Amino acid sequence: MRYATWIGIAAALLLALACTMPWVLIPSKQLIISGIDATGTRYGKPGYLHLLLGAFYLIFTLVSAVWAKRANLLVVAFNLAWALRNFLILSLCRGGECPERLMGLYWLLIASILMLVAALFPKKPS
Repeated sequence: MRYATWIGIAAALLLALACTMPWVLIPSKQLIISGIDATGTRYGKPGYLHLLLGAFYLIFTLVSAVWAKRANLLVVAFNLAWALRNFLILSLCRGGECPERLMGLYWLLIASILMLVAALFPKKPS
């Protein structure tokens, strides 16, 4: 893929944007949960790990060494696993109440998948 590096960089920026967007709406408590702000719940702040992994992804993408490309695969695989965990945990129905999934959660998954695909086709180190 010719533009895999640029697609991956754009996906990392989309990931950072998705972490600040609303992920889930819990109607009974009138809570809007995002990756950075999950007040009123016990979810913590899962978006900070995505931001950290996105920063490592950008660093490893821009370094043209074989070890960086291999480490990048580990980073994006963990990022996708964390995104799937957030998607399943945050949008799980509990006690007969199902939270409403918002666009930030979907953008998070799309960006994580694009980062994985871009890391699978790195630019060959010179």
